[in-house]
Amino acid sequence: MRLAELVAALSLGVDLGFGQPMEHVLRQTRISMRLAETMGLAESEQSAAYHTALMVNVGCHSDAHEQAKWFGDDIALKAKKYEHELGSLAAALATMRTLGKGNPPLHRFRVGVEFAISGHHDLNGMIAQHSALGRRLAGQLGLSRAVQEAVGAAYEQWDGKGWPGELRGNAIPMASRLAQIGEFTEVAHRIGGTSAAVSLARKRAGTQFDPEVAEVFCAHADDIVSGLDDAETWAAVIGAEPSLAVHLSWSQFDEALFAIAEFVDLKSPYMLGHARGVAELVGAAAASLGLGRTESDVLRRAGVVHGLGRLGVSNAIWDKRGALGAGEWERVRMHPYLTERILSQSSTLAPLGAIAAALRERLDGSGYPRRLPGSAIPLSARVLGAADAYQAMREPRPHRSALTPREAATELRREVTAGRMAGDAVEAVLGAAGHRMTRRRTGPAGLTAREIDVLRLVSRGVATREIASQLVISPKTTRNHIEHIYTKIGVSNRAGASLFAVQHGLLPDEEPPSVAGEDGAIAPRSRQHPPLPSKKGTRRTR
Repeated sequence: MRLAELVAALSLGVDLGFGQPMEHVLRQTRISMRLAETMGLAESEQSAAYHTALMVNVGCHSDAHEQAKWFGDDIALKAKKYEHELGSLAAALATMRTLGKGNPPLHRFRVGVEFAISGHHDLNGMIAQHSALGRRLAGQLGLSRAVQEAVGAAYEQWDGKGWPGELRGNAIPMASRLAQIGEFTEVAHRIGGTSAAVSLARKRAGTQFDPEVAEVFCAHADDIVSGLDDAETWAAVIGAEPSLAVHLSWSQFDEALFAIAEFVDLKSPYMLGHARGVAELVGAAAASLGLGRTESDVLRRAGVVHGLGRLGVSNAIWDKRGALGAGEWERVRMHPYLTERILSQSSTLAPLGAIAAALRERLDGSGYPRRLPGSAIPLSARVLGAADAYQAMREPRPHRSALTPREAATELRREVTAGRMAGDAVEAVLGAAGHRMTRRRTGPAGLTAREIDVLRLVSRGVATREIASQLVISPKTTRNHIEHIYTKIGVSNRAGASLFAVQHGLLPDEEPPSVAGEDGAIAPRSRQHPPLPSKKGTRRTR
């Protein structure tokens, strides 16, 4: 796999974290590359500019927890980056006006006082820290030293008033200068067209931007921004990668995935190490379920990247101590879908996104984001969902302490009993976590032995109350079983249930507990499913 695909996918998550339309970073990369070509830069310089433009801002979610703590919505805060010149008084005032945003006036006043006393220390060096973390990730991904240095200087400004403020003028790597003008002119062009982009470049030439680079942009703006919205942006950016492309072996691919996932987990202190923990659980669970090597590898990698969509949800939600409101829950329900969208453009990453998109779906159709029925949730997603739930319960959250291993196992098995999670997936995950696995007898579509009993009676037209009587359970429990069965096998009526039962061999002629053969031997009872209860004394249903 080309590293550019992986970094480009990460950039889509960065877009969401900045409140920008997806492919903002991809478009800024195209602008930077067209500038580099117009300026006649060497191939090595173009390669550095390409990867630097893709990597800009990757570290900006690392202190989202602090951003949300002081300013309410970290994504809304970062979206204001493009409204005012960096470091200006207007930018500082706009930031201060968001202190405690989203809270009652008294709370905002308290936040303001606390910020004045100690909170400003959280902001000191924040932007410099972003570039330092971005540089570290570039190194972990195996990008060249030139790219690492350029990403580390991505917020330096031509006049020396940038961050960390160690470089100015021509001392700033050319790749950094190109990436910065590409980033800001992309937003200006998207909002106000070519004239707005040219106006911005001229206004900030000599302060934020390299004046020579700004001059080239203004002189060739029509060509540089031409067709940004018309082309297939992903294909155009991946196709524009300079010839010095970085290709990954499978082991390097896995290392890069982990580096990115652990970087994403920095978004919240409550999520640190979550991706690695989930990946380890699903890897061991896949082995116990007997999955093949390829399927196991795909599942494990999906476990690594399943949380990328969290970048698109504010830490004001992830780190909230109280109950979530309806609107906040809607944002949470979107994050598996966002993961799928981030990974969908790459043919190598798309299968991982398809699994991750269904990790919060549940067998009874109560999950999200699509409320899929049990029959539509693949085994890989069921395992990933169980691993994600177990790992999350073992971690602290703002509204609760971490559960003990026993408590987490109990909660997962309750989900199985309630018909929301698959027993085989849960037991495989719990076994991977070191719990003693419960021996379960399951049939097709994850049906339990009791559900098979109910299905066989439903298929034969036995009424709900009669089923309850024969199985010695309540009518309400019977109705719940029927609902779960229909969800698991993907049908909505008795006819569909009957066809499923016949096709899966669940409706042979009833056998007595034992049958004597002609030679006097006792024929064994079926091992796959328990026999139906005796119908002696029951009424025929219509």
